[in-house]
Amino acid sequence: MIRYIKEEIRVIRERDPAMHSPWEVLLYPSFKVMLHYRLAHKLYLKKKYFLARWVSQRALRKTGIEIHPGAVIGKGFFIDHGNGVIIGETTVVGDNCTLYQGVTLGGTGKESGKRHPTLGNNVMISAGAKILGSFTIGDNSKVGAGSVVLKEVPPNSTVVGVPGRVVKRGNHTLPQETMDHMLPDPVREDIVQLQQTNTALTNRLLELEAELKQLKKQAAKEETANENI
Repeated sequence: MIRYIKEEIRVIRERDPAMHSPWEVLLYPSFKVMLHYRLAHKLYLKKKYFLARWVSQRALRKTGIEIHPGAVIGKGFFIDHGNGVIIGETTVVGDNCTLYQGVTLGGTGKESGKRHPTLGNNVMISAGAKILGSFTIGDNSKVGAGSVVLKEVPPNSTVVGVPGRVVKRGNHTLPQETMDHMLPDPVREDIVQLQQTNTALTNRLLELEAELKQLKKQAAKEETANENI
């Protein structure tokens, strides 16, 4: 238990600059819910399903975070703020992953067996993102705030949008070292591209109109010259 608390203090200090004292870790929802989860998961593995759910539901009422006792979560896991986070039964989370408030690791309701996503190592899921279905989010990947991801994400990728799409590959730093304001904005990029295309089409139309006027003037001159002849 002491080793686990020390590890939690280290993880929270690394990822949350708002922590000023080691004692504050005892107040963190992430710390509280993970204590309950570890116990609930052991009970789940022993097939004591009712007790496991009872422990997890107590944690939900205390923290606002719902982690099914059947989920498999690795080391260095951290939920920042955490209210509204939901992690489904068949979810698998790798080491050193970070989730923000409002994240859902859920299913689509159309699958059986493995119904929930698998997160690789060093994955960060930003606030309000929904990862729905049985697929893998690759190592060192990041999902932008409010994104809805419905298919597999390659390692070292950044995903944003609804539905989520890969907008960056080859992340050179761990997701925890980059913040949301560094994410690309695909909607804005599409709007800018449309504006550029519209400007180009407008300019071309003006050029064609000018050419047409010039042709009309030349035709009028030729017609006048023919009449004079």
